[in-house]
Amino acid sequence: MTIKHIEHLIIGFGKAGKTLAQALAKTGKSVILVEQSATMYGGTCINIGCIPSKKLAFLAYGHDVQPSLAQAVSKKNDLIDKLDHANFEKVDSLDNAEVITGKASFIDNKTVQVVTDTDTLTITADYIYINTGAYNWQPPIDGLKDSKFAYDSTRIMQLTDLPKQLVIIGGGYIGLEFAFIFAGFGSEVTILETGDTFLPREDEDITKTLLAIMAKQHITVKTNQQIKKISDSGQQATITTADSELHADAILVATGRRANTEGLNLEKAGIELTDKGYIAVNEKLQTNVPNIYAMGDVAGSPQFTYISLDDYRVVKSQVLGDGSYTTKDRTFPYAVFVNPPLANVGMTAKMAKDKGYDIKTATLDAATIPKANILEQADGLLKAVVDAKTDKILGVQLLCAESHELINFMDLAIRQGLTYQQVRDHIFTHPSMSEALNDLFAAIN
Repeated sequence: MTIKHIEHLIIGFGKAGKTLAQALAKTGKSVILVEQSATMYGGTCINIGCIPSKKLAFLAYGHDVQPSLAQAVSKKNDLIDKLDHANFEKVDSLDNAEVITGKASFIDNKTVQVVTDTDTLTITADYIYINTGAYNWQPPIDGLKDSKFAYDSTRIMQLTDLPKQLVIIGGGYIGLEFAFIFAGFGSEVTILETGDTFLPREDEDITKTLLAIMAKQHITVKTNQQIKKISDSGQQATITTADSELHADAILVATGRRANTEGLNLEKAGIELTDKGYIAVNEKLQTNVPNIYAMGDVAGSPQFTYISLDDYRVVKSQVLGDGSYTTKDRTFPYAVFVNPPLANVGMTAKMAKDKGYDIKTATLDAATIPKANILEQADGLLKAVVDAKTDKILGVQLLCAESHELINFMDLAIRQGLTYQQVRDHIFTHPSMSEALNDLFAAIN
């Protein structure tokens, strides 16, 4: 058994963890970063999340010469291997920093045991940071666990034989992105949503436009689907719902993610959890144990890589700064990488009305945008929501080409309190997708 003492111990190689490790080491602090899997250096985003899925999306419908699914998976794996190695070196090559590959568990609030392939280490630390992410959760559907045709979002990205029929359980954003990826490669895709509304967070006109786009790309959505059982028969699975049967060559289970805390023995450190199983933190991302912080998905933060990065900024402010930067009043845009992408910031019209705002709205058909036609991506709808009393922008929904880039400008406009007239009259380059914002805000009424 090896015993070590360190100033800062980080558990989990996610975006927040690796960035904090680098910042601490570069300021002369001693730090150990523990990652339980040699295939997860860099965290979820690089290995099994954003980067591989977006690479597959690009190859599915962003490429002039489309590769086969097997070729696309190979290209994706090459990219991940490169990034995985680079992320390990970014931390382990630093003076004062060390990466240890092993399974961590708490002994007490300042002591962690790490079991590696060759040793069992006992590490004491002044400060400990938990950044272990989340895992794919599967509902207790009869036959699901034993079906050889069932995949989660991690495993389906290694599938090299294109399923002719893909059924996706779950109508959220993860399932939606994979629906477009596999439809892009040629699969017939059916999404089963248990609720009575598809994408309830979005305004109805945006959802209606997206559903029309999905229909053109051979993606069907069925709502109010109560799944009774799944059974394998030959080379297909049968999904039995309350009112029908579907057959699939593959099933993607996209029913959400849960905090990855199993085996950490958090109770030995006295760390409290929320009702939903996340590590409970305050606006400083500090747990109820003062020397222990949690960051990213495991802390219940919105499950985006850029939020994990912002969590790093919060914790850095606490341990290396003046503590003024917190999660209080944090706002951010998000994008769903469908085809074309859907991006959103601020409030939808429904949200604004529910909060008592008197609003003005405008929509713009993407087909009217010159750049969209140049790109041959003219499907979509843009929508803006404005406070009728102050003319300030409350929210924007963009279902159009390059919306994942445009939304960052709109987030900044909202943060800076710009009026819709200021965006309407802003001078944008031409031809560009951003100039469509002139026309969108000119249509406010």
